[in-house]
Amino acid sequence: MDSLGQLILFLASFVANWFSALSGGGAGLIQFPMLIFLGLPFGIALATHKVASVALGLGATLRHLRESTLERRFSLLILGAGLPGVVLGAYTILRLPERWATVALGVLTMGLGLYSVFRPRLGLEHAPRNREGKALAVGLLGLFGIGVLNGSITSGTGLFLTLWLVRWFGLDYKRAVAYTLVLCGVFWNGTGALVLGWIGRIAWDWMPALLAGSLLGGYAGAHFALKKGNVWIKRAFEAVTILIGARLIIG
Repeated sequence: MDSLGQLILFLASFVANWFSALSGGGAGLIQFPMLIFLGLPFGIALATHKVASVALGLGATLRHLRESTLERRFSLLILGAGLPGVVLGAYTILRLPERWATVALGVLTMGLGLYSVFRPRLGLEHAPRNREGKALAVGLLGLFGIGVLNGSITSGTGLFLTLWLVRWFGLDYKRAVAYTLVLCGVFWNGTGALVLGWIGRIAWDWMPALLAGSLLGGYAGAHFALKKGNVWIKRAFEAVTILIGARLIIG
């Protein structure tokens, strides 16, 4: 790839990951289609995007760890329930027809945004709940299902995790986005990248621009989100979910 192509990749990656770090997911809205537009086949673009998205998590982690809002036990529960789903999803995606799944995901993603729009107080206050017994088991099952989506689908699955943490576990948007970017961005996406890289191919020569854009965009977006607070994150979440849902449905 020439210098102009690397510059386009860097700019697209920076913008995509800035929005993703602000809203709690959705980097694939811009970055993944750009990889296909520039010439990568679907399977290689998917694996390459997964690797680059780990840098988003690392960039956001550098900023969020300074705030120290993550609980160790709850973080381990998210990882333990979600990682098996990520592996299952990554192993199945390259063997399944994708169009019907993409449309269904688009409807669900748009539904998340509309649900948040019509619940004005959702995610604006931190009220932890459902951390024990059957309620916790239901929550972990939900995390496993979102992990399957994360391993198999390219766009917007971090947004599912963000809303599940808000709706079921009672986090506010600021904390939910921190968990999503650190745990999903680094560990879930890293696991998906390892599996897809093992069974598929990664365009390593495209990586320098993608990694730089993801790392810097993730850090800058996380910094902006922490400064602006829950209302800005909620509005960004609603805008990104509705846009991603529309793009997935239209194709």
